[in-house]
Amino acid sequence: MGGAGWLFLFAVLFAAGLLFCMVFFIIMFSDLECDYINPIDLCNKLNQFVLPENIAHASLALLFLLCGQFTAFLLNAPLLAYNANKIHNKAHMYDATEIFRTVPNHKKEAFIKLGFYLVSFFYYLYRMIVALIAESE
Repeated sequence: MGGAGWLFLFAVLFAAGLLFCMVFFIIMFSDLECDYINPIDLCNKLNQFVLPENIAHASLALLFLLCGQFTAFLLNAPLLAYNANKIHNKAHMYDATEIFRTVPNHKKEAFIKLGFYLVSFFYYLYRMIVALIAESE
């Protein structure tokens, strides 16, 4: 398997992990809305995944840039900029005192990221298959 095949295999695995992370976020926000979990526990559980999710996405985008896969990098650039802006403004962590007021926005963001990672997953899978076919010819 060539470099592009390995890169997109790695990207498929990362996208699958990020998909599961977003599903977990959505389930936790739904549990909060139904009062199955209190806000402090929710924030403690979700805050430990916020930075690893952002770092994983940023490292994947950086890997695309370094390997010369500019289409994949440009696909990831808007979410990368959004996450970087949230971290720069220190708005990336969940606050237990304001979570009830902001849960609809956080839930919408999680659904949008879920859709993005789902589209990315199938794009990376397609590119991996194309790279493997091109290598075998």
